[in-house]
Amino acid sequence: MLTIQPAKRIQGETQVPGDKSISHRAVMFGALAEGTTHISGFLQGADCLSTIDCFSRMGVVIAREGDRVTVHGKGWFGLQEPDQKLDVGNSGTTIRLMSGILATQPFHCVVEGDESIAKRPMRRVVGPLREMGAKIDGRKNGEFTPLSIRGGDLKGITYTSPVASAQIKSAILLAGLQAEGTTTVEEPSVSRDHTERMLRAFGVQVTQSGKSVSVQGGQKLIGREISVPGDISSAAFLIAAVMMLPESELLIKNVGINPTRTGIIDVVRAMGGTIELRNERVVNEEPVADIYVAHTKLHGTVIEGDLIPRLIDEIPVIAVMATQAVGETIIRDAAELKVKETDRIATVASQLGKFGAKVQPTDDGMIITGECDLHGADINSMGDHRIGMAMAIAGLASQGETIVRQAEAIDVSFPGFATLLASICQR
Repeated sequence: MLTIQPAKRIQGETQVPGDKSISHRAVMFGALAEGTTHISGFLQGADCLSTIDCFSRMGVVIAREGDRVTVHGKGWFGLQEPDQKLDVGNSGTTIRLMSGILATQPFHCVVEGDESIAKRPMRRVVGPLREMGAKIDGRKNGEFTPLSIRGGDLKGITYTSPVASAQIKSAILLAGLQAEGTTTVEEPSVSRDHTERMLRAFGVQVTQSGKSVSVQGGQKLIGREISVPGDISSAAFLIAAVMMLPESELLIKNVGINPTRTGIIDVVRAMGGTIELRNERVVNEEPVADIYVAHTKLHGTVIEGDLIPRLIDEIPVIAVMATQAVGETIIRDAAELKVKETDRIATVASQLGKFGAKVQPTDDGMIITGECDLHGADINSMGDHRIGMAMAIAGLASQGETIVRQAEAIDVSFPGFATLLASICQR
């Protein structure tokens, strides 16, 4: 349980934990690489630790000291058949990307996760991997975990994804790296491209053209140094807090600003907020900057279309921020929210409503009416880390105490969240 007291303002300078997406990939690619990979800034959250555990069970030696991780690569076909099921915990990234890797391996394994993972759709990855030649089964014909995977002897395909999803794209591309011929993924809009960028950093040739990405089979990865920047999805909670509390300003240092992830910056600017990128640079193919944000009275906006994949994880806290904006904020084209750790459309509406906010859920998003006086509430994260943090931010701008139940879920992506929040809040 997390107890949140109202705050007067946010002030100072801080850093957020390492990027979750990049941390996952650094361990996976390091395990498949030839040679040693040294990772700094690794996110010590539950999801990323699940990735380490799974690859350790396949014979990869991984040493961890705080946020520094050393992965002793086994080469693509050095993985060993695990002697028990691989448990991904709550990590959708782990199970979907690892499925693409396991589809290339000449052995059998079973992959499962927690109750949340057991409800999340897997056929969106299983289908194309089967088309490439992998033998995969699971509950309801592979729609749900546990998944039984026997890989090897894959052929490249051209796959048109029905949704823009970095997890789908990455799973297929990773399988394609050991498939015969060329593998291409085409998306309706460009999803996160951390996989493409990091594969290049590990020495892989990746071809991009518009909304399609291709790889040739038979490529190998070479171990290297990886520095993980702060996660912009975590920074989003602090950005929203600054925008909600008058006289606030904050500098968040060393944050990844991958253009497929910066939708939150675009939304703040569209709503009239003050946000600046300082000290921009490129590290391991990823753009990085310090983010300065100062309180500004916001106005409502429309969030839709190609912008959605660039901020899908930030929508819960954007909804919270929108409760303090002038006018209505409309979010649409975001039906993908229904298949996250919770149905985030329904969960945001129900939990934020407890604060007195006016949130109308729709089939593919929500409508938030702004300039709302929030009051402290007793809410439940429903085991969803982003819901827990978003409601904690709502609590900062509310009258009275807020209690967040199942707050332990926050450690999935932002260990130390409450301590960091307390360090920058003035009460």
